[in-house]
Amino acid sequence: MNEILPRSSRPTRRKWLAVAVACIVIAAAAGWRLVGKAPGAVRKGPGPVAVVTALAETRDVPVRLTSNGTVTALQSVDLRAQVTSTVKEVHIREGQNVRAGELLFTLDAGTEDANLKKAQAQVEKDQSDFATAQRNLQRQVELFNQKFISQAALDTARNQVDTLTGQLAIDRAAVEAARVALTFTAIRAPFAGRTGIINVRAGSLVQPSGNASSLSGTPALVTVTQIDPITVAFTLPEKELPSLQRALAAGPVSVVATPQAGGEKFTGRIVFVDNAVDSTTGTIRLKAEFDNGKARLWPGMYVTVQVSPRTLSNAVVVPAQAVQTGPDARFVYVVGADRKVAQRVVTLAYVEQGLAVVDGLQAGARVVVEGAQNVKPGSVVAEAQHAAPGPAEESATGEPRKGARAKGEKPA
Repeated sequence: MNEILPRSSRPTRRKWLAVAVACIVIAAAAGWRLVGKAPGAVRKGPGPVAVVTALAETRDVPVRLTSNGTVTALQSVDLRAQVTSTVKEVHIREGQNVRAGELLFTLDAGTEDANLKKAQAQVEKDQSDFATAQRNLQRQVELFNQKFISQAALDTARNQVDTLTGQLAIDRAAVEAARVALTFTAIRAPFAGRTGIINVRAGSLVQPSGNASSLSGTPALVTVTQIDPITVAFTLPEKELPSLQRALAAGPVSVVATPQAGGEKFTGRIVFVDNAVDSTTGTIRLKAEFDNGKARLWPGMYVTVQVSPRTLSNAVVVPAQAVQTGPDARFVYVVGADRKVAQRVVTLAYVEQGLAVVDGLQAGARVVVEGAQNVKPGSVVAEAQHAAPGPAEESATGEPRKGARAKGEKPA
């Protein structure tokens, strides 16, 4: 007779049955994964990395050196009075362009004119005395030849002529000095330029400055500054001096200046190289001259200067962003014929306007320009602009990517 289990044992049997089923499912899943990772399992790996490449080219690259410069006047002078007088008339306005030799101020010339007339009168008197002394000397010579006077009397007559000759020269020099002093009453522009602030007006008393302290304390009548042509002062590193000297020996070296506030570019040429290198900064001072007929460059203005003292001939150039910086050196990623990437160490010689001149790379090599952060040596790449969308790829775990259906799955 079969034994009948009690009702209380039925839940325990069901619990053990559920545990067994769960274990079977887990084991099946684990086995499926192990089969998927077996050596004979077929999986699709990741596709080529999309990049943008460019060819390394050979060209002549001018080396452009950039520096900050200051516009300086070719010449500037403070005009001051050289005689004590009063200003009779001011012939100019502030900020006026003047020509060389143009009359700027007229001083009262009463004293100087009187001194000139006095000196001229003295010369006329001395000329009359000199003529009388010469006639007297002629008579004394005749009397001496006739033995009527002594040698001493003749020497006295000759001495009188010599004395008046010297006095006449002194008085003539005084006339010239008076004429020079008279010219000081007409103050003219020493060169073509532009006037600054006028510090005197008609009736102002002016006087010459006798020492350095008075020069700093007495303002000038006006300052005249040459505007056209004009110069720009700037510095370059001393290592560029040899190439700059060779360029100057071959001919004029052009300079391009651009105001830092913006505006048009100006082209000039180097006219001055300092005779010593500044040992503190390791730079050499230079000046470039520019035509400034329209007065676009102004003294004291800050400009950016570009100089091209040398040219790199047959240089290999690549886009600047293709050059990568590693822990030990700079390098580029080169794409081979098999579309695999190789790392090539290069030396950066010069960078300008998005182009880099490199050593250690042959012309014609294809380098990675964009997408270098996604590749490494041995990666397979494809041109981004030529890449076309393809079928969804599986991930590394063998699971479909988000949005992709499993093989054989039918749409709902």
